Amino acid sequence: MDSATANKQLIDQLPKIAHRPDQLETLLDAASFRERLLHEIAQAKSRIYLVALYLQDDEAGRSILDALYEAKQKNPVLDIKVLVDWHRAQRGLIGADKSDGNAAIYREYAEKFTHKIEVLGVPVRNREVFGVLHLKGFIIDDAVIYSGASLNDVYLAQHDRYRYDRYHVIKSKPLADSMANFIGSTLVASDAVTCLSQSCRPNTKALKPAIRELRSRLQSASYKFISQHINDDQIGLTPMVGLGKRKNLLNTQICRLIASAHQELIICTPYFNPPRSVMREIRRALRRSVNVTIIVGDKTANDFYIPPEEPFRTISGLPYLYEINLRNFARRNEAAIAKRQLKIHLWKHDNNSFHLKGIWVDRSYMLLTGNNLNPRAWKLDLENAILLHDKHKLLECEAQREIDKILEHTQLIGSYKQIEKLEVYPAQVQKLLKRIKRIRADHLLNQIL
Repeated sequence: MDSATANKQLIDQLPKIAHRPDQLETLLDAASFRERLLHEIAQAKSRIYLVALYLQDDEAGRSILDALYEAKQKNPVLDIKVLVDWHRAQRGLIGADKSDGNAAIYREYAEKFTHKIEVLGVPVRNREVFGVLHLKGFIIDDAVIYSGASLNDVYLAQHDRYRYDRYHVIKSKPLADSMANFIGSTLVASDAVTCLSQSCRPNTKALKPAIRELRSRLQSASYKFISQHINDDQIGLTPMVGLGKRKNLLNTQICRLIASAHQELIICTPYFNPPRSVMREIRRALRRSVNVTIIVGDKTANDFYIPPEEPFRTISGLPYLYEINLRNFARRNEAAIAKRQLKIHLWKHDNNSFHLKGIWVDRSYMLLTGNNLNPRAWKLDLENAILLHDKHKLLECEAQREIDKILEHTQLIGSYKQIEKLEVYPAQVQKLLKRIKRIRADHLLNQIL
């Protein structure tokens, strides 16, 4: 038995929730995601659990809070919980003046309404740089709306710009129950998780023992559900969670998924900075003659990109660092690119940004995840995913429709030489990257950014 077949068998042995294909819907743009999220909130009967890195104090963020509070006032017994990263919620944007961050708006709303909503801050580590809540999934009654998006103007296409992500609506009570139970029993129940809408909040230092205990629990936590038999007219769903570099189920299954590819592997990532284990499995897939497609945002579609004509900030060097990684990878695999076994697509659409992540293998597996497939996701942040098992290719047309949409604004790279090199970067970027290289800080930056 070859290694790909062995890995496929291990993937197939994962516990699964049986699911009808017609109960999975793919939304193709951010505006549709915003409209659907607001619609589902308005229709909710029993529970709304929203988990995101942040819920921003801007027009789109306020529209979500308005919808949540309106639903709560109409139905006070509606179980509503919003979970965001503890550190991110209590600071301003990078480069902005010091402020109370988004926590101020949560307190403002709580003071205005009779029936309150819990906006809870989850501290994964004592400092944001060493780990954040990167869990995804909005549970509304018996549906899971899964996306890598957070909640603000650009993710929800509130105005002229959007940040492109993936958006899926899965109507499954067992899946929704499993994810909601994890939130309740593992996160909400922790002494480290604190309501952000109260005026007096403990500081992070006071929470240190509780944060250590929470992180320890999270490193061995998993979604609980009863595994079901999958009929020929059904697909299987396997929700997974992972934290830390040791015994991380999610990391293990992502590598195993890539290693199981026989014919085709498609990977989306917003930042080309794969962990060594992922890069190793991509190289092995190429050696197995698997057709590999990588879709990544152009540097100008990166969250941190600043046009050369605008004032330079150190953080704006990041997109160039990722592009150097991509160019080096393409140069090493130029032969595979030349024979079209390796296809690299760069996404760019006006001044919008790219935030997609996901994996498709042999049209039989599809991974929905917020995991950026980078060392930070691998080692520091709390991540999750839903693996779709589609043995009979029941979702093939749906998946192809999404892939075609993703490729719509991409350029296929015919040679590594099409990717810009250090010598043509703006002078300040060149200076910064050369200094980083000289003091050998590039490896450290790749681990935490």
